[in-house]
Amino acid sequence: MPHKKYGGRRRQTGAVDKISIICYHDSLIKLYNKRIIMANSIGSKNARRVLKQGKLPKIKPPTNRPSGFVFWIITILLFVMFYRFSSQSMDGISNLPKPIAYSQLYRLLEDNPSTQRITRVVIIEDKIEGVFSDGGKFIVNIPANDSDIIKTIRNNVSDVTVRPSKTFLSNLFYALGPTLLFFGLLWFFFYRGAAAGGGANRIWSFGKSRARLISGDKGRVTFKDVAGVDEAKEELQEVIEFLKDPKKFQRLGGKMPKGVLLMGPPGCGKTLLAKAVSGEAGVPFFSISGSDFVEMFVGVGAARVRDLFEQAKKSAKTEGKGAIIFMDEIDAVGRQRFAGIGGGHDEREQTLNALLVEMDGFSTKIGVILIAATNRPDVLDPALLRPGRFDRQIVIDRPDINGRKNILAVHSKDVKMDKNADLLSLAKQTPGFSGADLANLINEAALLAARRNKEFVTSNELQESIERVMAGPQRKSRVISKKEKRIVAYHESGHALLRLLMPGAEELHKVSIIPRGTSALGYTMELPIEDRYIISKTEIVNRLVVLLAGRASEQIVFNEITTGAHNDLQVATETARRMVCEFGMSDNMGHITFGRKHHEIFLGRDITEERNYSDETAQFIDKEITNIINSAYSYAKELLEKNKDKLIKLADLLLEKEVLTVQEARQATGLLQVPDKNADA
Repeated sequence: MPHKKYGGRRRQTGAVDKISIICYHDSLIKLYNKRIIMANSIGSKNARRVLKQGKLPKIKPPTNRPSGFVFWIITILLFVMFYRFSSQSMDGISNLPKPIAYSQLYRLLEDNPSTQRITRVVIIEDKIEGVFSDGGKFIVNIPANDSDIIKTIRNNVSDVTVRPSKTFLSNLFYALGPTLLFFGLLWFFFYRGAAAGGGANRIWSFGKSRARLISGDKGRVTFKDVAGVDEAKEELQEVIEFLKDPKKFQRLGGKMPKGVLLMGPPGCGKTLLAKAVSGEAGVPFFSISGSDFVEMFVGVGAARVRDLFEQAKKSAKTEGKGAIIFMDEIDAVGRQRFAGIGGGHDEREQTLNALLVEMDGFSTKIGVILIAATNRPDVLDPALLRPGRFDRQIVIDRPDINGRKNILAVHSKDVKMDKNADLLSLAKQTPGFSGADLANLINEAALLAARRNKEFVTSNELQESIERVMAGPQRKSRVISKKEKRIVAYHESGHALLRLLMPGAEELHKVSIIPRGTSALGYTMELPIEDRYIISKTEIVNRLVVLLAGRASEQIVFNEITTGAHNDLQVATETARRMVCEFGMSDNMGHITFGRKHHEIFLGRDITEERNYSDETAQFIDKEITNIINSAYSYAKELLEKNKDKLIKLADLLLEKEVLTVQEARQATGLLQVPDKNADA
């Protein structure tokens, strides 16, 4: 909800002119005494009535913030004052007076009636300043009570001026003025920063925690707003019950876990789930990122950790229910410490040490629970993961088909959806999508519908949004020659035809030759029949055959191969390598694995690979991978040559329409049902 803007000070009828509500707390503005009213005329009848009834006007508390206009006026006045002072002794500051000797001044004065070298003299106590005829200036210090020099000046110089010396107050002002101005400006900026709740005031609060406090019903998130993580909800339900009623568990001597670690791929709802725990329990929620503890100053991160836990303890005691500290991306501060000689002493390790001490030191009776989230649990320090700190570790993985359907329902509840929109079909088409991907999918569909001036989001926009998320937006403006377009059509038709011919865990959904994204000139979309977690060797080989069908089609029709199969070959080679080295699916190499890959668990990126086999074995592995690829390619080519007429019909129709659904592809090829034969490669 947008914040309400307060206007000017509200006037009450009668003698009450100004009523201010004063409310403050250590870290947040909170009204302790519900009726604290200051009235200028407290003895009036209206004031008594207001105090008696307890009706408080909705008035914004005064901030006493200095006006920026006043600041600039003061700055300009001070600048003018200093400018006048610096130029007061002479006409300007650019031509400074040159010191000369006392004897030289006497000679100049004696010769001045004839030379007229000195045109003007200013006498200020024990100092004489003058101006030469060429514009130069001089200054001479003279002894006190030197009547001869005064007489000589009066006789030989026509323009003589006597100025009084500065008073003690003026000397004091000009001596201390710059210092006072500096500290005044410094105080002014810090005061404005404090009044604004940040800015320059942060220089005095390096060690203060930057956690955001979420309390009350404002922005409250519950389990109804989270879908696709039913098992994680069940795990956290016990935490919620403990926060609501800690004595229920303490009565039998049970202790609640001090920490809960949520780990999983990015975008699966770890942060949202932590907020839902706070919303269900109705307790204060302190949210902070691991990077907020890292600063260039040594000791700042550790001080912020201690301050964060102190704030949570105070809040738990005040509310009487408990509190939740949520630390997102804890791997930024909880990374494993240096294990080399001498250990590490950098800022991050000091912060981690402070976190370990705080987690081991606070009692669960206080009701403070630390919930952290990461997608890199493999790099966390073992001391952080031991029992007594993060006792409970919950994996939040990508949702299954039912979870995706529920997530789509949650994100589409505020979107005007068409009645015929099928979320289950949408869930079937999005295997491997995270909750963030599905939310983006619904948003893209809503934007497309708005761009097309539609009243509702239909299935067409939902289907288009899937393709936009997976392959990028359409690039109809890209100019492709007829020859290249024909090659792309036969390439994609080869994929589509063999997907219709080859049984497996996936079926054809759509084939297109409209460019998408940065490099895709066409694509063949396949949908899984169901969510699969294991796959057989036959299904993997069939996938290889379909992957290599594009290049086989090019060679059959054009008797030439192109670079269009680059991505297909890359995926096929990696799949064959994993068959041999990881899955033990090679008849010649046996049921063993080769090499050890160290990779990021939930990010799926290989960091290093440990080679635990000889060079001779590596040659056998390469030969086996080559045999698997060549065998799949030969089988794909054989199937396409047997069904060349179907390939030509499908390619011609694809050139005509550019996009074909599975029904149109089946009608063009006459394959109305998936054949049961040709199951083995």
